[in-house]
Amino acid sequence: MKTKNPKSYSSIIATHKIIRTIICVILSSISIFPFLIMVINATRLSSDIQTGISLIPGVEFFNNMDKLNAKSTGLGVSVWSAMFNSIMVAVPATLLQVYFSTVTAYGIVTYSFKLKNLAWAFIMAIMMIPAQVSIIGYMQFMMKINLYDTYWPLIVPAMAAPATVYFMKQYMTSALSLEIVEAARIDGSNEFATFNRIVMPLMKPAMATQGIFAFIGSWNNLFNPQMLITSTNKKTLPMYISSLRSEQFRSDYGVIYLGLFLTVLPIFVVYFALSKYIIAGVALGGVKE
Repeated sequence: MKTKNPKSYSSIIATHKIIRTIICVILSSISIFPFLIMVINATRLSSDIQTGISLIPGVEFFNNMDKLNAKSTGLGVSVWSAMFNSIMVAVPATLLQVYFSTVTAYGIVTYSFKLKNLAWAFIMAIMMIPAQVSIIGYMQFMMKINLYDTYWPLIVPAMAAPATVYFMKQYMTSALSLEIVEAARIDGSNEFATFNRIVMPLMKPAMATQGIFAFIGSWNNLFNPQMLITSTNKKTLPMYISSLRSEQFRSDYGVIYLGLFLTVLPIFVVYFALSKYIIAGVALGGVKE
């Protein structure tokens, strides 16, 4: 019976690694290229952008910033005020969404009660209903309780996020040992102390992942703010960017690209701040007993 040559086998493995590396580099380059062009175009003049694509950054970044600030006077809100408004909405909405979704998943996983399956089916059914279906009724409700044209209607509903609850439940089913919870209860720990001190540290990778998605969703949300916010000085950054399509900005591509760059910049900051928890969770999940 013939046996494989160890040298030929190792060479095959090395070839496969090289091919995988090349494919990953190509796919990564395709993904990064649009963002790279956006950043470079934010530093170029509009006339230079119209001539074609360039991989060399320009020197017009601060000039484009001055133009953006000057033209923002016609919009009623500056780019920095719009960014601050988006932060005021996105940060608390993200924290509420991740925390309460994790609490809900914790209750579904660790408790046994009547109609548990029905409650879980109801949460899953809500995922199938688009937010646009109920926006008119939601607007009328906010008007009746005097919360229309405030940020509260954009923040509070984040607590009910069925997609996040689903992800947390699936992660918690495989990552959380119920014996740890039972041991904490025997030691006299109440439920919130058990959740905050024991369960949450174990859920950091999942919470970081969903925190990124929740922040991006809230930060990029344009539909709900347009329906619920009417004051000019309360515009969020997506509302501000949508105003760049007006006639005074349409011909200045450098200003438009700069606005887009400022829009995605906080998303990159949040991702790089939370990515270490995701990597740590993946490494922890790869360790077998």
